[in-house]
Amino acid sequence: MAARRPVDDTTPHGTGYGALLRTPRAWTFLLPALVARLPYAMLSLGVVLLVHDTTGSYGLAGAVAAAAAVSQALVGPQTGRLADRHGQAAVLVPTVVVHACAVAALIALAHSGAPDWTLFLAAAPAGAAVPQVGAMVRARWVHRLEERPALLNTAFAFESVTDEFTFVIGPMLATGTATLVNPSAGLAAEAALTLLGGLAFAARRDTAPAPTGPAAPGVRRASALASPGVRLLAVAFLGLGTVFGTLQVSITAFAEDAGSGGLSGLVYGLFATGSMVAGVLYGLVPWRSSARRRMVVCYALLVLGCSTLWAMPNLAALTVAGLFCGLAIAPTLITGFTLVETLVAAGAKTEAFTWLTGSIGLGLALGSTAAGQLIDRSGASLGFTVALAGSGLGLVALVTMRRLLLAPAPAHRTVARGGAVREEAAPAARRG
Repeated sequence: MAARRPVDDTTPHGTGYGALLRTPRAWTFLLPALVARLPYAMLSLGVVLLVHDTTGSYGLAGAVAAAAAVSQALVGPQTGRLADRHGQAAVLVPTVVVHACAVAALIALAHSGAPDWTLFLAAAPAGAAVPQVGAMVRARWVHRLEERPALLNTAFAFESVTDEFTFVIGPMLATGTATLVNPSAGLAAEAALTLLGGLAFAARRDTAPAPTGPAAPGVRRASALASPGVRLLAVAFLGLGTVFGTLQVSITAFAEDAGSGGLSGLVYGLFATGSMVAGVLYGLVPWRSSARRRMVVCYALLVLGCSTLWAMPNLAALTVAGLFCGLAIAPTLITGFTLVETLVAAGAKTEAFTWLTGSIGLGLALGSTAAGQLIDRSGASLGFTVALAGSGLGLVALVTMRRLLLAPAPAHRTVARGGAVREEAAPAARRG
């Protein structure tokens, strides 16, 4: 492997956003990544709008969106592992092509009046082929900041803010195009942005971490999910995902009932705006409390915010409640990604990040399905209770098993070096 070029760090002691964004060649992968990640917030909502328009059922719309999200949650970590082994571009290029084709098939089937089951057949590969760009960007930051680890928390804050920015713009773009053009326009835009942004991001191979390559004969590959702490965070992020799925379906239904269906994207965007603002501020604070403690506190605030949504009497009140609920989202995401980065070896970081985003996707599927069924039977307001139930269970898991995030290492442990596993004496456990 060629020697790594020295980092051109003009602010070696800086830990703010300015120092982060002055990282050499950072913008060459950040800009195409933004284009490729914007559709992430458009897919589920676009599916809901399309299927509801063509079938009239929120339950079916939520179930089809759930099929895409479940496929993404199950396949995403596997593509993350392949990216660690074979390189990001080698995985990303075929993935975005398959995704665009599957979305086109879903649109065609929905408008042709095809049987309901065919919609699931198209939605599943569309979700499975969602490019894991967010995880890949985080892995690139870890690679680029090897000489400046103090900037990693800032990098994860920046990425969570970027995620929330996409959740501000994405729903508004999906609902705007669906309202002004037709319900299929939102999904068509999602597929086009995914394809173009994904190919542009894949072309920036110079900023990607080197692939670990195939394992040597007889050597077992490390799995990010082997860490109990990663498994706990995956459960917590599953609860977080139910909030996203519930709100996408429930806000859409609530706005339709209020006679303002076109505002659903704006309401959801303001929810994401609250998260984005909180993420920016969170990344500026030099925290002294442990990440484990912050994770529990942030998650508890999220549950508190979710507890008010079902009781809102009108769309204006729901908008305000959603904005305050969103304040806890980004801090929870940032802290979770900060924790998971310390729990796995370098050769499994993309996979680890993808397990968390995949858990969010699976939670989104569960939330949208359950909320859709409740809405069809009992109205939009009760749909919001799914977010409270999902996040509440996630909080219980975090509180009761939080020691797994900093569990003391045994006398000997299995560690990964370049993706391979071998036995070696464990260092003292980190405190935090």
